[in-house]
Amino acid sequence: MTQSITELYVELAARIARRLGSPRVRALHLPPPSGMQESEFCALELDDGSIGFSYIQLAGTEAMLRERYGARGIAGLEALTLIQEFADGDPAARALGFATLNALSQQLFSRARWSPAASGDPLGALDPQRGEHLGMIGLFMPLLPAIERAGARLTVLELNHELVRDETHYRVTLDPAALASCEKVVSTCSIILNDTLDDVLLACRNAHHFAIVGPTAGCVPDPLFARGVDALGGRRVVAREPLLETFGRGAKWGAYTAKYVITRENYPGIERLLAAAE
Repeated sequence: MTQSITELYVELAARIARRLGSPRVRALHLPPPSGMQESEFCALELDDGSIGFSYIQLAGTEAMLRERYGARGIAGLEALTLIQEFADGDPAARALGFATLNALSQQLFSRARWSPAASGDPLGALDPQRGEHLGMIGLFMPLLPAIERAGARLTVLELNHELVRDETHYRVTLDPAALASCEKVVSTCSIILNDTLDDVLLACRNAHHFAIVGPTAGCVPDPLFARGVDALGGRRVVAREPLLETFGRGAKWGAYTAKYVITRENYPGIERLLAAAE
């Protein structure tokens, strides 16, 4: 039986944690409950200052995180403990595990002295062209202008029926079959967080480019590339202290991160990174 993407990442994260000497958690950073886009994520910080983000607006995750971890904190826990909980069906445990996976990945990049090439491309090397039919998993409003400027047609797959609509340049649907004719697809990391990657890839089987992008796309890409994903567009923190101060106020913190896109062509692979880690 084929392992799920979650199972693959739990195993890989365990290897990374062992290679890095069992890193521990410094802090879990939760934003103020403002309802703004900047407050849709948590940040998990490891003892060396590496930070990984996770989306906390799925299935009541935010309230569960605040109730369970907001007061007592998780400082000092081994990262591997939280990673193992990523395989749990509990939304809060999964969000925390995913943030930890991202933080471990960022620490590995740093310890291996490898940095993903900087890129301002928010679409993960999708390169939309006029007349193309593009797919999007999850309505991610900041990406719409670039697609509209390119003159491409867009179909968005959503779980929220309240978002279903037909606009001039895009339509939002609940039907995965609508993605079958898409030539390229871009997705948020929610498909990793809720373990629906394989179902989504099946629905997009005719696409020749599939990218996963967003602030939470900070993990090593090996299991994704093995599944057929072509690019991972994430962020790395470049100014820790101002980011955490801004994050804690619920203000925009993107200026303290650097966007990058990892593709099959520019990525050295997990074995080389593990071997190079100091």
